[in-house]
Amino acid sequence: MLDPHAPPFPATVHPQARPARRLTWDSRKASPDVAFVALPGEAMHGNRFVQSALDAGAPFVITDLDVPRAVRVQGAQAALFAWAHAERAKNALVVGITGTAGKTTAKSYAAAALEAAYLPVFNTQPAIACFLIEHGSGARPLVVEMGIDRLGEMAELVDLVRPDVGVVTSIGAAHLDGLGSVSNIVREKGGILSAAFSLVGMQAGPFYPGVPTYGFEGATFEGENLHLDESGAGFSFRGIRVHLPRASRVQAEAAVLGLALAERAGLNLEAAAARLAAVEVPGGRYRVLPGAVTVIDDAYNASPLSVEVALDALAQFPGRKIAVLGRMLELGETEAELHAGVGAQARRKADLTYGVGKFAGLLGEHAFQTVPELLAALLPELKRGDVVLVKASRGISYTPEKRLQEGVGLDTVVTALLEWRDRL
Repeated sequence: MLDPHAPPFPATVHPQARPARRLTWDSRKASPDVAFVALPGEAMHGNRFVQSALDAGAPFVITDLDVPRAVRVQGAQAALFAWAHAERAKNALVVGITGTAGKTTAKSYAAAALEAAYLPVFNTQPAIACFLIEHGSGARPLVVEMGIDRLGEMAELVDLVRPDVGVVTSIGAAHLDGLGSVSNIVREKGGILSAAFSLVGMQAGPFYPGVPTYGFEGATFEGENLHLDESGAGFSFRGIRVHLPRASRVQAEAAVLGLALAERAGLNLEAAAARLAAVEVPGGRYRVLPGAVTVIDDAYNASPLSVEVALDALAQFPGRKIAVLGRMLELGETEAELHAGVGAQARRKADLTYGVGKFAGLLGEHAFQTVPELLAALLPELKRGDVVLVKASRGISYTPEKRLQEGVGLDTVVTALLEWRDRL
């Protein structure tokens, strides 16, 4: 329980404030078990929602307002981070994971191997702080995904999380609007390697000479005898055979990371390998959905590197291979060139290529401006045994209408494919 009457920061606590099970910065999630912290936002301050959180039964609210059940502070964000630091300091093992692609997958496999607590979706600083407050004092290790899209953000995250282990999964062009260049990405993400122990994926290895690597074919922590086919991935680590159903090389590399961390933590590797076989990654992150038509749902986000990796995985499948690609966001002035490069790779790896939205003609031989137009052409083309990869950036700030028009957030395409294939 989170006790508001013993905060590790200066505060005036209302006598009616009571302990909570969880803490949120989103007033819509406040409840009799979930307290609310009123943070400043880009558009408006969380103070505007304090009353709605109290009406929802929030056990306490962190705010500078004089209201019932308030934990009154001068700055809610500073208080939140101070509390997170205090709770995180009670944990013996915190793993921080960053990278251009594969962060969420690596987090899922590392957490399974370590039997760790982890944040399922969000990786914003407020979300991470709330996670550290809720889980920092527990006996389980913590695994934290640390994504960035602007200069200086990794330093802020490292100061917040203070990881014992730092991991960089991969390096490539992404978020160039905020980060500027790949060299900046290398430098910024490399900030996580200030941890006491660090690892990088084999793809990122050349960017960080001397840092231990994980993966296959010569890695410091090496998986052996990797086998990939439509059923999944198999390999050995320290003589233990691992099988990952419906997985690609990316998942196999993440599993090696998990086993390397488990070995370092002194855990039983056979038990860790068994846990890895049961990992289910979140929707939209290379989920293989078998059926009359196999659908690879990788529509959560996209960068040139992650599309390349997904296309390599698609090439491992038998049957006719179809790539459905949408716009990759935040690529700056080089976006047209980067989309053209991805489209060229798609034409080499897939039998049919479809592009949608801006840059559709660069991404696929069959180009459409909107998702409805794409589906009208794609669905009748499908045959039993086809394998369809769907990948694009999600564009969460877009309206539904703009998403359809600009070819971002192709989760609607995945849904349509699954519905259509049931009729074949």
